[in-house]
Amino acid sequence: MVVNNKVDSLSYDVEAPPNQGSSAGAAAAAAAAAAAAAAPPPAPAPAVSHHHHSVLELHKVSLPERRSTGKALRQRLAEVFFPDDPLHQFKNQSSARRLVLALQYFFPIFQWGSAYSPRLLRSDLVAGLTIASLAIPQGISYAKLANLPPIIGLYSSFVPPLIYSLLGSSRDLAVGPVSIASLVMGSMLREAVSPDDQPILYLQLAFTATFFAGVFQASLGFLRLGFIVDFLSKATLTGFMGGAAIIVSLQQLKGLLGIVHFTSHMGFVDVMRSVFKRHDEWEWQTIVMGTAFLAILLLTRQISARNPKLFWISAGAPLTSVIISTILSFIWKSHSISVIGILPRGVNPPSANMLTFSGSYVALTIKTGIMTGILSLTEGIAVGRTFASINNYQVDGNKEMMAIGIMNMAGSCASCYVTTGSFSRSAVNYSAGCKTAVSNIVMASAVLITLLFLMPLFHYTPNVILSAIIITAVIGLIDVRGAAKLWKVDKLDFLACMSAFLGVLLVSVQMGLAIAVGISLFKILLQVTRPNMVVKGLVPGTQSYRSVVQYREAVRVPGFLIVGVESAIYFANSMYLVERVMRYLRDEEERALKSSQSSIRCVVLDMSAVAAIDTSGLDALSELKKVLDKRHIELVLANPVGSVAERMFNSAVGETFGSDRLFFSVAEAVAAGACKPQP
Repeated sequence: MVVNNKVDSLSYDVEAPPNQGSSAGAAAAAAAAAAAAAAPPPAPAPAVSHHHHSVLELHKVSLPERRSTGKALRQRLAEVFFPDDPLHQFKNQSSARRLVLALQYFFPIFQWGSAYSPRLLRSDLVAGLTIASLAIPQGISYAKLANLPPIIGLYSSFVPPLIYSLLGSSRDLAVGPVSIASLVMGSMLREAVSPDDQPILYLQLAFTATFFAGVFQASLGFLRLGFIVDFLSKATLTGFMGGAAIIVSLQQLKGLLGIVHFTSHMGFVDVMRSVFKRHDEWEWQTIVMGTAFLAILLLTRQISARNPKLFWISAGAPLTSVIISTILSFIWKSHSISVIGILPRGVNPPSANMLTFSGSYVALTIKTGIMTGILSLTEGIAVGRTFASINNYQVDGNKEMMAIGIMNMAGSCASCYVTTGSFSRSAVNYSAGCKTAVSNIVMASAVLITLLFLMPLFHYTPNVILSAIIITAVIGLIDVRGAAKLWKVDKLDFLACMSAFLGVLLVSVQMGLAIAVGISLFKILLQVTRPNMVVKGLVPGTQSYRSVVQYREAVRVPGFLIVGVESAIYFANSMYLVERVMRYLRDEEERALKSSQSSIRCVVLDMSAVAAIDTSGLDALSELKKVLDKRHIELVLANPVGSVAERMFNSAVGETFGSDRLFFSVAEAVAAGACKPQP
């Protein structure tokens, strides 16, 4: 193709879409005005209807600047692992300034701490005390959900928030135990070890799994592999979280009904069978107390949801319920209402000596650590980004992974289990007016005071109130509106959502998570192996070619098949591309035969949406060209992006097509093709 080559184009009749009837002439005139194609001057095209002349200038497809292999590799790796260019701030800085910037990068507290003021402290103090009132009862409750001693939940609400306040970049994230990670850890470890028969071994496995979760999380952040967490799509997470929330709630029937001998299985059928099989163990005093406090907690949640300014009502309701139920339990001293019992007083004891990296349970702890690590990372980063977007600041996902990972590794050595950013506590933290991560320090200080001086007060706290708190906390994870939206927008996403939901509900939490990951990967593979391809036509009055399905006014150009490829071309989809083009060609030839139009003599592939191509894709294009050449049909490519054009010219495919088969745009490809004499 020659630069500045100009083509005099005559307008011609084009095929109107089925529903346009008498507007075909107008569409043809609009196409002519756009000068999309031309008939050769010596011999007019078969269907010339006007003699309006226009000049279409042909442009050469340019190649990007040549790069050495090393430079190209460095740029590609930088795009994959450092899309945010974290080292940009260090450019053109003195050594002293770089040291300060490095400290601020790895320890964000140095960045906002220098500008901290008493006004910010007042806001953080109120927010910290508010979330402490929620964190203390939730910490005790979630520890029991993980089949751990209640005191472990308080330990996990003390050390991790302090570490996160030093390393975390979110101002609003409130750190502590969360329900889903607690449930997954409890269910996975309990399958191998009974927390009742072997409590010490179970505790060792929990701490070791927490350590592996931290290693996994910190490694993802350090190696800049945070995109791996994105394999859990929002649709599958919606289903998984909803199913897990129902399972968690059903598990609390043990506490709400006062059942002593309860199933260790997590499936819906097993839980309900156990509930009715043990009906003789139901205690009416426990049922009355549990139902009453559950109703109060749900009511306060509803009040705060309708009026966000009253957030303090739902935030303080759990601790208030614990205090009132403890007083009632102390007064009644009924043996039918089980209580927490004695909790040890004091700060976190070291637990590094309890970590075990050998024996038959190592594989179990690694698997549990990775599962809980993925879930806690997904929740923590999603919550952090949500509130960061509300307050108009950025959260570095990889730095957050490192912060959460280091927090869990250190926590495993201080009698803590898996922690992350909790949505419920973070929402309360934001509503209470927190300004910085100091609110986490205030919360940890309140927990410390509780550990040192207030533990005897929890002796008579009923277990039933912990069950009511858990149900109230997890019920918000059931997103019915979100599932309905998925059904309306994307049926495949809805199918993925329901598959994960039913997998958790009817089989197990682990199976539900496996289904969620599997469906997410399947959806990615489906999109990669079956890319979207469309037949394009000319939009009247423009030089733009668009999908004839999306733009019903778009008209096909006689003798041309214009196909848009809307995906990268890889080994996984290259043969599909060939098959799909040949199917389009068959359909268009049948259409042309029925309407007595000229047969297809040129196939134009619009490559503008093809972001990348590999050697298999190049071979597929070459193979498609050979097949079409045998049928005397020309194959041309329009608007290849820089990286695609570079690979083509660096391979034999570039020579196969030649510069006369690569065009700047679809319009120029059609115009040049129309000027060639028909065979």
